[in-house]
Amino acid sequence: MAQRDREDPHRPSRRRGQGELESQVLGALREAQAPVTAAWVQERLGGGLAYTTVVTILTRLLAKDAVARERRGRSFVWRPTADVAGLAALKMRRLLDGESDREAVLASFVTALPPDDEQVLRALLETAHATDGVDATDGTDVVGGADGVGGADGAPDSTED
Repeated sequence: MAQRDREDPHRPSRRRGQGELESQVLGALREAQAPVTAAWVQERLGGGLAYTTVVTILTRLLAKDAVARERRGRSFVWRPTADVAGLAALKMRRLLDGESDREAVLASFVTALPPDDEQVLRALLETAHATDGVDATDGTDVVGGADGVGGADGAPDSTED
């Protein structure tokens, strides 16, 4: 049976890792010189992905604010609003936001870092503090409620002008 699976061109040769397809779609969009259609992304990725799969991934990325879309004629064109690193950071923030004990999760994360990663994180935190409490990635205020991570509910504070 394994031999048959390898010979079937319609069956994927391996299962993708979580988020791998999103990263591939986002990477394809970043290579484009202008906003592109889902069909363009499908063609660019190859590998026999169904058009509906590509649209589903684009829609998920839209919900994560990693892409934007605009109507052109009868369809949409898509463009990236984040890079792969930004998408990974968004996933990390959402996971952290879903936990009740943020401090414990952060402490566990930091203590598990290899020394080189810890040094990178320290340097990034120093840079963030040097910008007077403004997040260098999106310009939002990172100094918030009593816990220093946002408002009373833990959500980032609004910075409307």
